[in-house]
Amino acid sequence: MRAIDEYAATFGEDPGYLNWAALGPMSAAAGAALRDTAELLSTGRAEDVAAASEAGAAAAHEVAGLLGAPAGEVTLHPSSTHALQQALAGLEGTVVASAAEFPSVTITLDRAASAAPGRLVPRWIAPADTRVTPDAVAAALDPTVTALVVSHVDFRSGYRADLAALRDLLGPDRLLIVDAVQSFGVVDEDWAAADVVVGHGYKWLRAGRGTGFARFTPQARERIRPVLSGRIATSAKGLPTDALPDPIASAQAYAVSAPDPFAAARLAAASAEIHAAGVRDVAALLAERVDAVLAVADRHGIPVVSPREIERRAGIVVLGVADPERLGAVLAAAGVSVTVHARAVRVAPHAGTTADTLGMLDAVLADAANR
Repeated sequence: MRAIDEYAATFGEDPGYLNWAALGPMSAAAGAALRDTAELLSTGRAEDVAAASEAGAAAAHEVAGLLGAPAGEVTLHPSSTHALQQALAGLEGTVVASAAEFPSVTITLDRAASAAPGRLVPRWIAPADTRVTPDAVAAALDPTVTALVVSHVDFRSGYRADLAALRDLLGPDRLLIVDAVQSFGVVDEDWAAADVVVGHGYKWLRAGRGTGFARFTPQARERIRPVLSGRIATSAKGLPTDALPDPIASAQAYAVSAPDPFAAARLAAASAEIHAAGVRDVAALLAERVDAVLAVADRHGIPVVSPREIERRAGIVVLGVADPERLGAVLAAAGVSVTVHARAVRVAPHAGTTADTLGMLDAVLADAANR
């Protein structure tokens, strides 16, 4: 069996689950890692506690491999929002962001600016259809702009930002900070375009909550002060008592405390699964599932308002129906799990989504179209 087929066979969620952009049911490998870590930490033996603590390094190694980065540039955090706090709290200058971004971006940027009035200034843009394109960003640039914060995949529209084009637009002197929660591990992307990448394993990676992470490149570390770092983020050897040592000269400077071994073990296991299958093959299989959802919608005359071009989409298909609440209720009653937003229904398959689940969606949309 091919590695990608083995990966697809690990999916065990209930039939009808098409809500991966909201929450990813935890993989069997992540569950096994959780149980193994609990067993290690239940003995009290020093060697078992040390073994459990090694999960942090393993998770950083696996995430770094998916990013194509050195493990020393990766830190672990309780969530992507925690990681964004590290990135934004230490910035200076004007930071561009869409006002329609997910609240982990907008609120975190606003709070960081409030804590540093005059030093950090948000510049909110309102791109058409919430799509952060190079043209939308270009209109907001001036010499005061030091960074752009953007979701790689917009949670509402499903639009996948063109990181390479944004990098070219910003040039070498501005930072590109990317929230990759809706794409990491399932989109074949060159992450080298970004200076900071933050993510969370509780959706597409199937690692569960608490599995946030971030990559800080050397350029990012030159320009972002580690103002929220804790005791493990210093240059001291051992416990830094009776001293105030400088931040460590690595991405670890943006850490607050040691990683939770339970979360780290789950993240390491889930990332290793993706690594073994190959991101390119996972992305290709996900693209097939998205194509299948698009075909179902088209067959029943349901409007699709998310991108269809494969280079501008990931795993989110947005149905632009007149009464999303009603369609969402019909889908839920039939056992099909999706997300309903104010003006649309968001359908999000994964690489392991089965024909049975797609058939359930097909049947409900057929009935809805007939009604």
